[in-house]
Amino acid sequence: MPTTEQEWNAIASQFLSQWNFPNCIGALDGKHVQITPPPNSGSLYYNYKHFNSIVLLALVDAGYKFVYVDIGSYGRISDGGVFSTCSLSSAMESNVLHIPPDHKLPGCDIYTPQVIVADDAFPLKTFLMKPYSSRNLTQQQRIYNYRLSRARRVVENAFGIMCSRFRVFAQPIALTPNKVQVIVLAACCLHNFLLRNAISAAQYLPDDEDPTSDLVHIAQQGSNRASANALAIRNRFCDYFNSDVGSVSWQASHTN
Repeated sequence: MPTTEQEWNAIASQFLSQWNFPNCIGALDGKHVQITPPPNSGSLYYNYKHFNSIVLLALVDAGYKFVYVDIGSYGRISDGGVFSTCSLSSAMESNVLHIPPDHKLPGCDIYTPQVIVADDAFPLKTFLMKPYSSRNLTQQQRIYNYRLSRARRVVENAFGIMCSRFRVFAQPIALTPNKVQVIVLAACCLHNFLLRNAISAAQYLPDDEDPTSDLVHIAQQGSNRASANALAIRNRFCDYFNSDVGSVSWQASHTN
């Protein structure tokens, strides 16, 4: 986990240069890791996809490296539920991670916080941006959703890359949940280690730029009410992505 403003700024710079999303310090998502449930566990680990699992919640940088992971929540718990109780959420809420203050968006005088991008399963917060609802979207909102999805996709790809190389995830892991947690943490560490330089990364990364994952995505459960400040910040990003200084030439073609 980064501990200085310089480290967070380096992540944000990489998201801007590689994924065209400014003031972004990570992409967040959760996945189900299949397990064989322990005796007498009832439905604790039984998820909406009708198998038993524990949840891997991860924050990833623009280069597919895990910045933060939380592993071990029961499979029946939603992404938003896991996030609300994890140490990352409380640290972001209390502002103890030395994240840089609000910063101008490139080429204009609009300020936004440094934010994490996530999908619709998560709550919209001043530091956590999610898509607009898929109903009755304007063209401007579709463009925002595309730009956010493009940046957020790195966390899905990180899961896919790890699973394509560590085949332990191809089937339910027949160990106790505590031991599965150790295996997942070890895989995340090895994943980061193998991305440490260009030579090892070239050997580790799959030829397929859109790897599939044996970890199952977590659906949204329940409603997530957003504050007026969070809604306003999302609208600032939306306005910026539709402006002359913030747009990219190909974005409209991906929203039709």
